[in-house]
Amino acid sequence: MKRAAARWLLAMFYGVAGYFHLAAPASFLKIMPPWVPSPGAVVALTGVAELLGAAGLAQPWSRKLRQAAGIGLALYALCVWPANFHHMALDLARPDHGWGLAYHIPRLLAQPLIIWAALWAGEATNWPFARAKRLP
Repeated sequence: MKRAAARWLLAMFYGVAGYFHLAAPASFLKIMPPWVPSPGAVVALTGVAELLGAAGLAQPWSRKLRQAAGIGLALYALCVWPANFHHMALDLARPDHGWGLAYHIPRLLAQPLIIWAALWAGEATNWPFARAKRLP
């Protein structure tokens, strides 16, 4: 996948997610770990972070801004990972097991890939596609 296509795909994904964090926060509040202070404010701020990251990735003028957006979205994905674990625990504790392991395990395993994709699409890393430098 070309980097520009990945950048646009992630920008659209995070733009939609950011919109829903702000427009319909109830489902996000349900999975918020209890140790997170001010859950409503955190959900709103994560929505704003997703929208800003999406805008930063989508803009074509500044490589540094795309890199900052990629790093920001990667850090964001890392920070929300605990909520994914909490969501799995809540679901599995339900009598019907909610979405079940077939949903949650791939979602949890995909998080490192999402983190890498944000860094790569934002041009903050070339790994693993960079050519290795030859030693003399």
